[in-house]
Formats: sequence, C-alpha cells, structure tokens
Amino acid sequence: MSAPSPIELDEPVTDDLTLLATPWVTIVWNDPVNLMSYVTFVFTTYFKYSKKKAEKLMLEVHHDGRSVVSTGSREEMERDVQAMHEYGLWATMQKADTP
Repeated sequence: MSAPSPIELDEPVTDDLTLLATPWVTIVWNDPVNLMSYVTFVFTTYFKYSKKKAEKLMLEVHHDGRSVVSTGSREEMERDVQAMHEYGLWATMQKADTP
C-alpha cells in the first residue's frame, strides 16, 4: 500500500487590510442614588483601578453624566455591565466609537 500523494494548496487570498473586530465599552451613568465615594469604591474593587483613576472616572460620571469604564470584547462588557448592576450602578454597553 502506497502513501497518499501530498496535495498542493493555493495560498489563501486576503486583503492587505484586515479589519479588527470593533471593541465594546461599558458605560456607567450618573444617578441620584449612589454616593461618589461608593462609585469610587466599586471602581477600585471590581476593576482594580487605583484610587486616583477610580476618582477620575467617578468625576466623569458625576460631571459629564457618564464615563467609559472598560473596553473589551462583547462578552467581557456584558460581564462588566452585569457586575455594575449587581453593585447598584446604572451601566450599559455599546460598540466603541471608531476614530
């Protein structure tokens, strides 16, 4: 019994420009219920942000009404939004703005 002959395959045709999947973001929105100190606590506890970064994001929520607090795959952002809801924060996700 002889071994099968190798088959020569053509190189796959690809464009020079490969589009990467658009990342998603988690947005935390301002609300009249949670204290600023609590929001900072959530950001340091869940996201493991430094106190300085957590306070910066909290102030964006407070002054601008919202802040993008994390970026990643859709599944990761679904997890982060769920976690923010469990902490009692109002959060949503959306595709990241492309430059």
